[in-house]
Amino acid sequence: MTSDDDPFHDCELDPEAILGTHTFEDVLFTDETETPVNVLTGETPAHSQATVEEAKEFAASIDTATPPIALPASVESQVETQSKPYTAAAFFHFKATGSLARHRAYHAAYEADAFAVDFEADYESGDLTITVERTDEA
Repeated sequence: MTSDDDPFHDCELDPEAILGTHTFEDVLFTDETETPVNVLTGETPAHSQATVEEAKEFAASIDTATPPIALPASVESQVETQSKPYTAAAFFHFKATGSLARHRAYHAAYEADAFAVDFEADYESGDLTITVERTDEA
């Protein structure tokens, strides 16, 4: 197999590292996501108030070929940019999977016909579960 045929040729991890089902705990935006508090009033600023439904709708509105998920935004970015407490990213984003190496491997598998990739985003628990299986069981 040439590097052009191998979807993992640019990856640090090989497919075996991501095959099967893997759960990444507490990585999604939830109702428990940390938000800033105004030290003078003790209240959360209006821009940082949001529901899981809003976050899911925002993620779904992103025009991309890769299914997005809603991730929590850092308190720092919420304060500095007056932004919502969530952001959207591809379901295999390194902030969800924990490393750029896993991000690249999941992306390669998602783009390759030789793999079936599925995910479940549980916004109640904050857990993301990704399943990768070979489709070419030859």
